[in-house]
Order: sequence, then C-alpha cells, then structure tokens
Amino acid sequence: MGFVTLLAFTGPAATAQTLEKVPEEPVEARAPLPVAKGSLVIIGGGLRADNADVWQKIVSLAGGKGARIAVFPSASGNPERAAATSIAYLKKYGAEPFAVPVAQRLANSDYRKAADDAALAEKIRKADGVYFAGGDQARITQALIRENGTRTRALEAIWDLYRRGGVVAGTSAGAAIMSSTMFYRPDAILAMLRGGVKDGQEIAPGLGFIGDDVFVDQHLLVRGRFARMIPVMLAKNYKLGLGVDEDSAMVINAQREVEVIGYTGALLMDLSLAVTDTSKPDFNVSNVRISYLDRGDKFNIITQSFTPSPDKAGGRMDPARTALRGPVFSNDILGNNAVVNIMERLIDSDQEEAIGIASGNPRSTTPEVGFEFRFTKTPETVGYLSNTVEAYSVLNIRLDIRPIDIPRPLYRYR
Repeated sequence: MGFVTLLAFTGPAATAQTLEKVPEEPVEARAPLPVAKGSLVIIGGGLRADNADVWQKIVSLAGGKGARIAVFPSASGNPERAAATSIAYLKKYGAEPFAVPVAQRLANSDYRKAADDAALAEKIRKADGVYFAGGDQARITQALIRENGTRTRALEAIWDLYRRGGVVAGTSAGAAIMSSTMFYRPDAILAMLRGGVKDGQEIAPGLGFIGDDVFVDQHLLVRGRFARMIPVMLAKNYKLGLGVDEDSAMVINAQREVEVIGYTGALLMDLSLAVTDTSKPDFNVSNVRISYLDRGDKFNIITQSFTPSPDKAGGRMDPARTALRGPVFSNDILGNNAVVNIMERLIDSDQEEAIGIASGNPRSTTPEVGFEFRFTKTPETVGYLSNTVEAYSVLNIRLDIRPIDIPRPLYRYR
C-alpha cells in the first residue's frame, strides 16, 4: 500500500489527490484472490428490522423482488427462531428466502449430513443470494468445513453462487467469517492486548469471501473492538482491516469498492507502515493509520481511493478553521464510540494530537499495565463534514499504542 488516493471535492467536479507514503519493505504474498462477480454485504450485528438501507440492498443485489435467498442460521443457539426471523425480514423487503438446515443446534438434524447433501447444495447453488444470521461464528465454520479441513458441498455451492454474481451477506458472526482469519474464542480486549493472540484460541480460519488480504471485524464502535483488530492483523500480516459498527454494513462489489450504508459507519485500519518495538515485553505499535468511513462513503481496496458521501461533497475541512479549542482526551478509549468521538473532535480541533487511555478496574489494589492510544494529525490527515448534519469522515490519522503503568487505586475519596 504505497499510495493513498483521496477524491478531494471542491464543488460539483472532483479531482484526485495522491498522497505518497514511504516505500515499505516487501512482504510475503498472500494467495491469489478468488475471481468472483458477486457482492458482499458485511453487517456489524444488531441489524434492526426497519433498517431498509441494508435489507433492501441485500435483496437488490440478489436481483430484486422475488430473489431466492438461502438463509443459514448456523451460528445461532436457536436456529429455528433465527431462520424464521431472518426469513420474515427478507420477505418484508420482497425476497423469497428459504432456510438451510445446516446448524449444529438444529433439533432432529444431522448438520454434517445436511451440509453434504447433494440436493440441498444444488438448491443453494441455484439461489440468488445467501444470508448468514448472527450468533457464534465458530458454529458456521464447523458446520461448513469438514473435519479434514475441506469444504462441504454446501460451502462449495455458496462459492459457486458468489463467483457467478450472487450476493453473500452476513450479520455479526456472519460478518466475522468473511475474512480468512476470524475471532474464535477471544479474550476481553484489554486482556488480549496484554496477553497476545494465538491461533486456535483467540483466532481461527474464516471462510475468506473478502479475500486473504483484508481482515474483518464487527460490533466495532459500540464495543470498542478496533483495538483488538491490531494485534491480530500484526500476527497474521494483514495490512488492511475493516471493522463495521452495529446496524450498519459494508457493501463490497466485484471491483472491491466498499460502500458504507446503514446507521453509522466503519473503521479502516492501515498497517502497511506500522512498526513494533520487539525489545519491549508488552504490546506496542507505532504508525498505524486509522480512518472513519461514515455512511455513504466509499473506499476502493485496490486503488486505495476514497469518495465522500454526497452530503460531504464540497465539505473538505480547512485545518486552519477548526471549531474546537483545548486538549482532546478520553479516559476510556475502549468505551462505546469513544474512538470515533476522539477522532471527530481531533479533526475539528486546534490540537495536533489526542490521547486515549485503556485500563482496568480503577479500584484494584495492585498496579497494572494499561495502554496509551495517541492519535496524531499528519500531512495526510483529511476530514470531511456533512453540509446537512454534524457528521464527519476522518482519514489517515496516525495511531501509536504503547504500554503504561497504571497506579492502583487510581483514586481515593476526599
């Protein structure tokens, strides 16, 4: 990722601005991307029944009214209910969905036998789209991948559908399986920063529909999960990560253009220039580039180009004309939407950097390792502000994370 191209809007016409980075060292090439004509709808979980933007997009990409969509409740602890609910929502928006009985917890069913049933696989193959309900992503991969690591007939049918132009959609657990690595049995975020990640424990192979070069995570902003993406990406050599928030989705077409739709947005994590100090025992990283893509924004994975939503066209912010003054700080950077809040305040501030802190129980009696998250504006940092609501898009803020000692107790009563 040697270049980042931003479409800078100054009116009706757009001009391309290319921002050069320092050349990076060569990295080991990943496996070639699968040739697929289809689209992905990666939903961050918590998808509401009235989120027409997302439900209609799934149905539209599957062909519109009457589209046949195979519903996989594999991740759910109650597959019957998950299938019925998903089918009802898809029907509301014009599709003709059907349940696929491939789920570990489906009563009176042998999920391994069903996953290799030739007739069922053919029904999936002839569908126009696939929808994965939420739950535990490990149940999806265990149901669709044989014990010897090969693909079941049902999974091969999904790939055939995707390659010929169908849509593959998934929410929560159904989003996690989209990349070639997924969270499996993850620790809490702070514990993961302190203890690291291990294959087969915190992470495991996903289904890889997005390709081998992009890591995906979900429930991102509400649960502060951006921080857990970074150690996984470093461990597995991902340079690009996409994390989507609840009730929101990333739509990715065959040209690998990402469009954010739904309620809020997504984070883009660029580790192509990131470095770590291996001489230190605790987790640390410098020069991560973090961007917030708001609803309506687009980003092309191949060209590294960004296009703001129509309401932000002409809304590129002037760094010399900021609205906020004084320090920008968060004492709980892993809190609900804290990372986006600090990025939005920084981009509209006279300050050049912002500090966020992550720590544990403030009433603990023993000192502990916490982490400082330092957000810094660079010459590549760009912000866009909507001309209709107070909504920002923020690109290329530098993020450095380093361990800090947290004295305990953190406070005493006066």
